[in-house]
Formats: sequence, C-alpha cells, structure tokens
Amino acid sequence: MEEVMTVGDASARFRSISSTSSIIPSNVPLLSAFFAFALAQFLKLFTTWYKEKRWDSRRLVASGGMPSSHSATVTALAAAIGLQEGLGGSAFAIALVLACVVMYDASGVRLHAGRQAELLNQIVCELPPEHPVSSVRPLRDSLGHTPLQVLAGSILGCIVAFLMRTSS
Repeated sequence: MEEVMTVGDASARFRSISSTSSIIPSNVPLLSAFFAFALAQFLKLFTTWYKEKRWDSRRLVASGGMPSSHSATVTALAAAIGLQEGLGGSAFAIALVLACVVMYDASGVRLHAGRQAELLNQIVCELPPEHPVSSVRPLRDSLGHTPLQVLAGSILGCIVAFLMRTSS
C-alpha cells in the first residue's frame, strides 16, 4: 500500500531540510574563504597608499598587489577545513593541494606574465606614432604576486580561518 503525503507533511519536511542544510550560517570554511578574500582586497587600498602615497579604489577589484587575495582565500579555505574536520580527511588534502597550486601560480606564472606585459608595454611606447601597434591599449601588468605578497596573503588566510573557527 502506498503512503500518501499531505501538504502539511511536505511543508514540515521542507522546513526541516532547509533549516539543516542552510549553507551560509554554518559553513565556516566557505565563510572564511570569502571573508579572507574581501579583507585582502580591502587591505590593498592601504598598502597601495603606503607604497604610492595615493588612494586607488580600483585596487578593490584588481588582481596583484599586497596581500595576495588568491593566497588568502585558498589558505583560509584549507585552514578552516583542517581546523573543522582534521588534517587527515580528503577534503583537507584537496584544499591543501589547491592552495599550493594557486600560490605557486600567483608567484610564478602570473608574476612573470605581468613582467612580460610590462616589457611589451615599454616596447610599444617606444614605437613611432605611425606604427600600427603604437595605438594598442597597454597590457595589464599587475597580474601576479611576489613571494612576500603570497606569504602575507597566506598568513592573513590562516588568521581569518582561526578567528572564524573560534567565533563560531
């Protein structure tokens, strides 16, 4: 005999499922990653001012600079998973490998791509005005991070993960 579900039963079941699977209030690793990213981007305003003595609001959405928001994000994610689930789980292993790949890419490939863009921009500026490439828009040269910027981002990510863990 088949069981019939009433509207009241369905509504109560939906409420119990939605209250237990709410992703925002209880997912500390996800919140840690997002908060670390936002904080790193916000801090770039001040590090740019300290270095260049000017406020640049574009730093809130730009890549490159101090601290590395990519490193802060993936480190906060890995650290929060490690603190929440332990270091022996596969979720932590995946997050750690992801963090290593992202930080290597930020300080290696992307940094050198930015330096090449800088050189190409200089070459284009030295071309005569009648050259067809002389009017090309400059390439973005702030792509990667120095090892110090990556380290600062990863320290920030660890701090955020630890503080988010102790506050929940």
